[in-house]
Amino acid sequence: MLILNSLLIVFIISSAVAYLYFKVKQHRTSYPIRKKWYKAKAGIALGIFTTTFGINTVVIYHDAVAYSIGAIFFLLGCLIISSDIKRMRHEGNFVKEEYDLNNKAI
Repeated sequence: MLILNSLLIVFIISSAVAYLYFKVKQHRTSYPIRKKWYKAKAGIALGIFTTTFGINTVVIYHDAVAYSIGAIFFLLGCLIISSDIKRMRHEGNFVKEEYDLNNKAI
């Protein structure tokens, strides 16, 4: 139980760091498609954070309220992850094209 809790805490912290990393990358780039791509990556990290937080809630507390809150966080995180993976794949097709177009103009 302690090992699982520690592992979930590592996932929670690393996904929060990844979220902040991609948000900073999003604000630092000047290409609009790449901004959307980084936003989708940050959303995936946020979904992982929400999902692992919900699982960790169920692991720590064993009552009906914790199970319902954990299920809500888990489902919300899964929805965020699935929608942002679709968005990241769609916009990822245009990132290289946008980069090539902007560097040819210089």
